[in-house]
Amino acid sequence: MAAITFPRAVSVRASSAVWTRLSFAALMAVTFVLYVWGLDRNGWANAYYAAAVQAGTKSWKAFFFGSLDVSNFITVDKSPAFLWVMEISARLFGFNQWSVLVPQALEGVATVVIVYVAVRRWFGPAAGIIAGAVVTLTPVAALMFRYNNPDALLVLLLTGAAYATLRATESGSTRWLVLAAALIGTGFLAKMLQAFVIVPVVIVVYLVAGRPRLLQRVQQLVIAGVALIIASGWWVAIVQLWPSADRPYIGGSQDNNLLNLIFGYNGFGRLTGNETGSVGAIGAAGSRWGLTGWNRLFLTEFGGQISWLIPAAIILLVAGLVLTLHARRTNLARASYLTWGGSLLVTGAVFSFAQGIIHPYYSIALAPAIGALVGAGAVELWRRRAGLAARLCLAGALAATVGWAYVLLDRSPDWNPGLKLAILAAGLCAGVLMVAGPLLPRRLATMVAALALVAAIAGPSAYTLQTVSTSHSGAIPSAGPTVLAAGFGPGGNGGGGGLGQRPGGGTFAPPQGAFAGGAPGGGNFLQANQVSPELAAMLEADASRYRWIVATIDANSAAGYELATGAAVMAIGGFNGSDPAPTLAQFENYVTRGEIHYFIAGGMRGSGGGSSSQIANWVSQNFTATTVGDVTVYDLTQPLS
Repeated sequence: MAAITFPRAVSVRASSAVWTRLSFAALMAVTFVLYVWGLDRNGWANAYYAAAVQAGTKSWKAFFFGSLDVSNFITVDKSPAFLWVMEISARLFGFNQWSVLVPQALEGVATVVIVYVAVRRWFGPAAGIIAGAVVTLTPVAALMFRYNNPDALLVLLLTGAAYATLRATESGSTRWLVLAAALIGTGFLAKMLQAFVIVPVVIVVYLVAGRPRLLQRVQQLVIAGVALIIASGWWVAIVQLWPSADRPYIGGSQDNNLLNLIFGYNGFGRLTGNETGSVGAIGAAGSRWGLTGWNRLFLTEFGGQISWLIPAAIILLVAGLVLTLHARRTNLARASYLTWGGSLLVTGAVFSFAQGIIHPYYSIALAPAIGALVGAGAVELWRRRAGLAARLCLAGALAATVGWAYVLLDRSPDWNPGLKLAILAAGLCAGVLMVAGPLLPRRLATMVAALALVAAIAGPSAYTLQTVSTSHSGAIPSAGPTVLAAGFGPGGNGGGGGLGQRPGGGTFAPPQGAFAGGAPGGGNFLQANQVSPELAAMLEADASRYRWIVATIDANSAAGYELATGAAVMAIGGFNGSDPAPTLAQFENYVTRGEIHYFIAGGMRGSGGGSSSQIANWVSQNFTATTVGDVTVYDLTQPLS
């Protein structure tokens, strides 16, 4: 019987399809393992949000408002959508560290999938694989997709919005545009105004590249705007209309008003530095959070988190826009460059020049755009490598990447000291061979491309592996190894006050006077305190008789006691200890009615002698103190004689 043969074209297509499926499966497997492996080493991660999740599993009211404790005394200082995902998980599988942290890992996997799909659709599977791999191996992504802060859900939603924008641009469909708006609006419910940073990008991209006529495009954007208002505003409207006496105090606000939180502490105050209620009442002195400027993302506190491939992304963005300069208005490749490039530049500019509270882990928002630009631009130029300009651009992007990796790795001179030299040598060698591309045999050219990719991602990959193999906890986590630093500014990393980064997490020095007296045991701004079995047993005794088993200053302190006992704890002053909740008169009334059993000294007290300091002073002057270990506990049922 004669052998059956297939045309070569069919064989090539089948081989390509198999390669695509296998490479995507490998990408997903690596991403899943990286984000889930050893997740329990982070414990509760951010105990502040973990305590709120615990409350949300016990009370639907706490679930809806994002209350820190089951008594619904005060909310967390963010909108609660990111908590809802964890709380649903914890209600289904029980409240434990895995049910709290795994949702973020799955959000990370979903983010990589969307980036892959978005880039593959218009640039091919190889570009999608590179884009997804860059996101997976970004150190700050590996950090935050294993953490219970709001950023994981926010990044997933905004990445989905970018993809929906491109689908709307491709098809002219109002439904895709409305979906993009709805995802951004839901992102607002995860982390408030940060979600709106990409709104100008969506508007510009659709106006420039959308298929319908201009008037129809404007009408579609108006409809999407209505969808954005509904998606982001429904929860705000309910909270604002709810009687304040029947809901928790809005944590982070100074007047129990959600709009104050949205536009002040979590809004424009982040840009201007005028954040009433911020740590230490910093006000306009934005230098507490580092020097601002175009190079902020490259300084020590942000550099190792996100900046590894930013130079390459910008070079490839410019190259992509040049290549599509004379394409038709609706060209989807150009629309992709505008979408991802606009997201990178606008979000990067906000982070670079914001004078208020900003932490390096916020930079995870840049990871999808960087991945998409690198994947799309690198593959597009590789396809055009017959031209000298394309080869020079590729080699330039590679040289910038490995050169910058050398600088970043040199900031940790005792950590894998040979890695930076190996990356530099491999990258420069690949770049030289790349320029000589037409002279190379096809197989050697493929090997050069592989060497270039390895050199480009080796640095962030090493940082990522260090990150996922190290425990992280507290309010301000940081990816990567120890970095030599001398403060938060040009040489600092992760915090302020002359502290550098410690292995496995950022550091932070509160402003002088933020801890306004009090004995140890109240926790600190970064982490919830460890509660001894003796203290936990003491607090749990007769717990059912009290609305709050204990009151303490600031929410991180309260979170530790909540997680240790499972009971309601009053977080005086909210996250920073600076919220005027409760007032001294209100606290005295609670004590008189026998609703609080104990008070524990310590913790943040804001500044300026606010209600938290007044309460601490009143308690110390009127009630009996007991020391349990190193913790000073006041029994509010035992006044001094």
